[in-house]
Amino acid sequence: MTDSKAAATGSAYERAGVNIEAGHRAVELMKAAVARTHTPDVLGGLGGFGGLFRAAFGHLSDPVLVASTDGVGTKTKVAVRLGQHGGLGADIVNHCVNDILVQGARPLFFLDYVAMGRLRPEIVAEVVTGAAGACEALGVALLGGETAEMPGVYVEGELDIVGTVVGVLDRPKLIDGTRIGAGDTVIALPSTGLHTNGFSLARLALDDLDWHAPRADLHGQTLAEVLPVPHRAYLSAFDALEKAGLDVRGMAHITGGGLVDNPPRVFPAGIGMEIDTTSWTVPQLFELIVERAQVPRGEAFRALNMGVGFLFIVPEAQADAALDALRAAGEQPWVIGRMVPGRGVAFSGVPS
Repeated sequence: MTDSKAAATGSAYERAGVNIEAGHRAVELMKAAVARTHTPDVLGGLGGFGGLFRAAFGHLSDPVLVASTDGVGTKTKVAVRLGQHGGLGADIVNHCVNDILVQGARPLFFLDYVAMGRLRPEIVAEVVTGAAGACEALGVALLGGETAEMPGVYVEGELDIVGTVVGVLDRPKLIDGTRIGAGDTVIALPSTGLHTNGFSLARLALDDLDWHAPRADLHGQTLAEVLPVPHRAYLSAFDALEKAGLDVRGMAHITGGGLVDNPPRVFPAGIGMEIDTTSWTVPQLFELIVERAQVPRGEAFRALNMGVGFLFIVPEAQADAALDALRAAGEQPWVIGRMVPGRGVAFSGVPS
């Protein structure tokens, strides 16, 4: 292709709404942050058609790869409204890492996808830099990703974010819930807020409020402060239990579906869970959403995490030791319930 033809093609592509140079600028803005996540097992850098990761699992007797992919939902609209995009990167990394943690997997590498109608390099770089920071904190390599500009598909000013994580575990240490039994204790850890679920309901309830006004019902904080708080990771909490030699028989990441739909995904046949709703105080943000959206209490526990981010299921005899290990690691755990004969999740004091 001659230079004149290339220029004409580029000009036509820009007239169609796609700016290739914006993509290159985004890469330049984020590449240093991405490079800091690269471990010795990463081969090559940004720019290849595929990311390379050396599968060095000699310390595992029967290595099994575990993968998960997800998005951050309409939390993107909150980020756009507030002009705070960096937290979305941490959101998607931590969400995906928690998903594979449920089976006992350690994350190896992460891939991201960021798309906009019109690419704004600074925003893309902000998101990916946030993801890189979360990866670096967890020892995960940000191996690669994709930035897409798709006019006509995405609304001007909006964006979409998807992430994929790949981890590994030794098959003898797989945690699949099959050993869970009646009488086991359920220990909860708090969420940092809505995490990455329930934002469509939250926006319905809160959209017409002043997000920048301090609120007495949020202990003086603003909605602009509490809504974008990133999803947290629970890998270090699991590390504390494993280091203490405790028998973690099951875990649940409380995402979409809340405390109703997520825990049963790891229950063996004939076993259910009883949750004591008086064991913790639901954070005021959730109470505000429930009140303004007029959501029945039982439905709220399905639509929102209600302040509960992750569950560990351990033998009753190890409950105190598990609580001690988690507190020593800086966590704020509590006993939220127990496993019982039956099926599904039952809530004390909440309509079914």
